[in-house]
Order: sequence, then structure tokens, then C-alpha cells
Amino acid sequence: MKILFIFNHEPYDGSDVAWNGLRLAKKLFKNGNEVRVFLMNDSVDLARECCKKPENYDNDLVKMLKDMYNNGVELKVCGTCQARCGFFKNEPYFNDTIKATMADLASWVEDSNKILTF
Repeated sequence: MKILFIFNHEPYDGSDVAWNGLRLAKKLFKNGNEVRVFLMNDSVDLARECCKKPENYDNDLVKMLKDMYNNGVELKVCGTCQARCGFFKNEPYFNDTIKATMADLASWVEDSNKILTF
């Protein structure tokens, strides 16, 4: 099954929204599903090396996403949001090839069996 996760929340916003979404994506991937992650709005900071885990936070969400990506989870990040969103506006993503467009997201939406937003 092709499952698309669309993230919007900033990584460390005081809630567990991003963490729970990543945990679910990781589990579904481990269960054999084709998992795709698209980051937009303030969630784009998840794809930036400069986004560091706050001391009072248990989990390094950037590392978690990067590990998932390195293990085969497909990842795309809004190119427009790179300059407009997050605490680290205009900072590069950890890999230039993940930069994407709304057309890329539209293609993934059309090609997915399930779409989840966080």
C-alpha cells in the first residue's frame, strides 16, 4: 500500500504531533508499506541539519526523519517553504534532491492509497 504523510507542524512545538506522525510512518514502512513523507509549512525544519533538539525534548526528530530517509522512506520537502517557513528560513535541507514542488505533491496525492496529515 502507498501511504503519504503530509506534515505541517514545526518539529518541536511543545506537542508530540510531528513525533507521533514520524513514529507511525516508521512503523508502517517497517510493516512493508511504501511510505512517502512530504514536508511543508513549518515542518520543513525537520529536513534541516541546523534544527537541533531542545534540551527538554526526548527525541531528535531530524535524526529520526533522516534515518527513515536513509532506510528507504521517500521524502520531499516544499521548495517554496524553504525560504518562507520554519525558524530556519533559507537554511538548506540535508539533501538537495529532496526539494520539491506542489506538482510533486499533487502527483504523490494522486498515486497514494491513503493520505495522512500531521
